[in-house]
Amino acid sequence: MLHDILDDSRNVLVPHVIKGETIIEAQVEHRSRATGDVVMTPQIDLDTLIWPRNAPGPAFDTPIAEIVDFLVEVGKALDFDRNPHLQEAAAHNARFGTLGARILENCYRDIARFFDRDAIEAEATEALGSLDAVDGWRARAVRGRTVHVRAFPPRIVHILAGNAPIVPPISIVRGAISKGVHLLKMPSNDLFTATALLRTLADVGPNHPVTRSFSAAYWRGGDDRIEGNIFRSQYYDKLVVWGGDAAVRHAMKYVAPGFEVISFDPKVSISLIGREAFASDEALGRVAAAGAADVVAFNQDACSCARFQFVEGSTEDVDAYCRKLVDAMGRESRYGAGPDGPTPPAPVLEELDMLGMLEPIYRVFGSPDGSGMVVRSSEPVAFNPGGKLVNVVEVPVLADAIAHVTVATQSVGIYPPARIAELRDGLASAGVQRITALGGIHAGRFGGLPHDGGWPVHRMMHWVVAEAGAEG
Repeated sequence: MLHDILDDSRNVLVPHVIKGETIIEAQVEHRSRATGDVVMTPQIDLDTLIWPRNAPGPAFDTPIAEIVDFLVEVGKALDFDRNPHLQEAAAHNARFGTLGARILENCYRDIARFFDRDAIEAEATEALGSLDAVDGWRARAVRGRTVHVRAFPPRIVHILAGNAPIVPPISIVRGAISKGVHLLKMPSNDLFTATALLRTLADVGPNHPVTRSFSAAYWRGGDDRIEGNIFRSQYYDKLVVWGGDAAVRHAMKYVAPGFEVISFDPKVSISLIGREAFASDEALGRVAAAGAADVVAFNQDACSCARFQFVEGSTEDVDAYCRKLVDAMGRESRYGAGPDGPTPPAPVLEELDMLGMLEPIYRVFGSPDGSGMVVRSSEPVAFNPGGKLVNVVEVPVLADAIAHVTVATQSVGIYPPARIAELRDGLASAGVQRITALGGIHAGRFGGLPHDGGWPVHRMMHWVVAEAGAEG
């Protein structure tokens, strides 16, 4: 299916979707960051990228129950085998991205799950207290008086990340729950997912208020002719930014009174593996397979991918784990490449060559052939492992690993799960945002859980209180 689309060698047209209307015009030339190929986009019309403040947004007064029903119907239309927009997006991202056609197709087949009714309702209810909290003004008794509070729909620009095609569906579901208006700035390493989803919204409900509440466009990041004119409180309340350090720092320059940034910062995830893993050779194999699952997904580019694993045991035990981990990393998984996966960048390979000469202080396992590599040490290495490389750190007790945890540590996978209780307070105090069983980092389900230490939908809303005259 994807092969037929990939055979088209012409310059690729990148559509924009503006308030439900798809625009496909070859007016502006860009170069793919991954391949250097030419891609063409429509010209940016600044006036179309805003919703004037003197009029309510399309969905501001739409009942949340109607919005949920609409999103559920969209989810049904996101069946990969029947959705040409998803098929085209997967094919183009296989050409311009790094994940590979098989992994991308699996990701696109999973997108419909973000639109499950229970996921949507949980995302709203857990963040806002009730599903209908966004339906108009709600009376509250506060210190002996009645006031009215409204979670008012926001106006938001979203700077999307492109390391995995799960950011657009998350942003669209949360944005729809908020009832606000949302401009999605597409990343250069994923020019297709956001518009594929918005085109599906338009197919399901061409004039639906939610469809008209979203736009997606691409421009080169940092283009002040665009960003300097629309990233302002005159048009938007907030800037939601996903991505690396440079993207977040760039977004911060636009912070001003009335215009704030919600940042999903760059993060690193880790694993903690207790000595229980060495109960038997069979058990160690299972633990290594779970540890590999947390490493190799999305070519180790996602914040949730483990780059450091702290293992409790003797050097001999830890080395035995490393050998099984390399073997497990070489197997194909739903979101991970098999023996044809990525390799560490050249500077990191040079570091590994040097460390390999320092045995037994360090030991390097595996080969730079795409099947995976491990470097074992007694302290975390100074570089950031990537390209299917993990640093296994030997520790006498798991609690010692907490000294290496910071606010930049996102997820922690722990084996055995029974030891989560003894470690979670220390990890949380050090800055961790998510703790789960080893092997479960990428098995979590969207909906109803905190993200990066907060409730995104709650943070997105514009909370307004009406006091005087509230009794009427």
